[in-house]
Amino acid sequence: MGAGSGVQLDLPRDLFDAHMAILADKGDTVPLGEALASLQTPEVPARDPVVVTFDDGSSDFVDTVMPVMVERGIPVTLYLATGYVEEQRALPYGGRPLSWAALADVITTGLVTIGSHTHNHAVLARASASLARDEIERSVELIGERLGISAEHFAYPKGLSGSPAAEAVVRQAFRSAALGGTRPNPYGATDVHRLRRSPVQAADGIRWFEAKLRGGMGLEGDLRRALDRLRYGNVTT
Repeated sequence: MGAGSGVQLDLPRDLFDAHMAILADKGDTVPLGEALASLQTPEVPARDPVVVTFDDGSSDFVDTVMPVMVERGIPVTLYLATGYVEEQRALPYGGRPLSWAALADVITTGLVTIGSHTHNHAVLARASASLARDEIERSVELIGERLGISAEHFAYPKGLSGSPAAEAVVRQAFRSAALGGTRPNPYGATDVHRLRRSPVQAADGIRWFEAKLRGGMGLEGDLRRALDRLRYGNVTT
């Protein structure tokens, strides 16, 4: 968020605030658990709910994101890669990890759901069951010990689905799991362990952000997923 990393997912503060203003005006944002309940029925609700999510656990989640969310009353899910926080090691692109104390503080707002993003941001596309289990169990354990909460939701690092063995571990451990996709999740026909997420980029501006809210930009998601499988197919984190 405005850290100057040059990464497209690192939005300038004013653009992020403009995006959240649009969501607040629409009144469609809900906690992840509420959205999951809506997806169980084929009946489309009067307002199509939107869930705002973040990954990893960089310090700007507390410093930049949460003041905006509190001001506008927007619930948010943070999928936490616990290794960065526990060991206070730098995130990719030079990001600083937040602290457990800061996380505990923002949880008191009642707006934050904490999910798991593995311990070491492990890409599970080729992972064995034992590796996936170790990564997930350590992450869930730390979230429970440090924050006193149960991590019930999961997001695959890089948005890439896990190997069959890893996916089986994820399905057993969590109520839901998220991938990439830039597609909507259809009511009554969504596998909640393969939820689609639409990444918002600085280049989207307002026009394409609103298109993604309407469920568009699926081709962008297909292209990104194909590129990511080539780019990250042999990486482990």
